[in-house]
Amino acid sequence: MPANLSLEEYFLATGFADLLPLALKMAQREGYGPREMIEAICMVADKAKTYPPTRNRVAWFATVFREKLRQAHAETNAYERKALG
Repeated sequence: MPANLSLEEYFLATGFADLLPLALKMAQREGYGPREMIEAICMVADKAKTYPPTRNRVAWFATVFREKLRQAHAETNAYERKALG
């Protein structure tokens, strides 16, 4: 996906636009920013292709998004530390 998309456009493109309000609440509560959210929603979309939600889509999304937010945060921090030398 192009890097110049907004957060809303990423959620729309991945098919999770309806869950953006939930994602915003989760990210805000845990202190994550838009950068981590964009990384996380891309990872959620990838996981949904392999392991799509079969019963409760909202609960599936909340669980996977929380996991991917943590992963995106760790990857972002590692990249920034490496870039700083």
